[in-house]
Amino acid sequence: MISKTYFRYIWLLDTLLTRAHLTIDEINMLWEECPASDGRPIPLRTFHEQRKGIKEMFGVEIICDRSHGNVYYVKNPEVLDKQKVAKWLLHKYSIPQGFVTFNSMKDRILLEEIPLGTSFLDDIIEAMQKNVELQVDYQRYENDQEEYNLQEFHIQPYALKVFNRRWYLLGYIKERRALRTIALDRILDLKILSTSFELPEDFDARKYFANVVGIFVNKDLPITKVKIRAYGIQAEYLRSTPLHKSQSEGKSKYGEFAEFTYRLCITPELASQLLAMGDKVKVLEPEELREEMKKKINNLFNFYK
Repeated sequence: MISKTYFRYIWLLDTLLTRAHLTIDEINMLWEECPASDGRPIPLRTFHEQRKGIKEMFGVEIICDRSHGNVYYVKNPEVLDKQKVAKWLLHKYSIPQGFVTFNSMKDRILLEEIPLGTSFLDDIIEAMQKNVELQVDYQRYENDQEEYNLQEFHIQPYALKVFNRRWYLLGYIKERRALRTIALDRILDLKILSTSFELPEDFDARKYFANVVGIFVNKDLPITKVKIRAYGIQAEYLRSTPLHKSQSEGKSKYGEFAEFTYRLCITPELASQLLAMGDKVKVLEPEELREEMKKKINNLFNFYK
């Protein structure tokens, strides 16, 4: 589950965004109604530390308006519009209409299970802020072995990414002398080291993942034109939630099908995402991807043959 620290940040930010100007006493009245508070108020020192943490994490300032009775409010909420991760966290972990309502309806409001590995988020973000290395004990499952491969390595943390409800860390692994992406739920133990590193000046996490679906990046893969045909309601799903940011729509027949074109790298994750859409999507081009899809479908057919 998400760490208590970040949960409190999100709760405080969401509360002030929703209810605007509140005194510290009013904030504490709302907090004490939250099951996570155990009925205890937020100490004043902790409250100010949370304000500082929210500014560092989201770039959002919580200001005290002394001229109107020492009320607190969010000074620059527009900053959140530019931060997809911040909005995702707020949407995922904020419960509407107060925690009292949610708690009384918990058997009828069903939420997705929160991804594993988030217990390490605090330490990873701290290491990213300080640009220091991490020592990681990692559990990797090898496809060709019926055992878990335990590894210890040192990683320079560059960026975090969420994909399919799992957290991933992108960083430079010194033992491999290369950038790698590791899953947080496979981390058994993690330590912050004092060894510092310099983040490359030209590093941009969004650009690094820009040409792929998912987290697998291979710089040797070319950017390829991919065209698919989506049938029925699947076309509407793709219109509302594009498979990739390069998505553009071409030929279509309302209610029957729509064709979508992408420019990206062909990776195993792309094929898996398309395969998950079943018989509602057909790959039109390139032939390389069509053959990969046929291979996967034949393998699946043989499982049930």
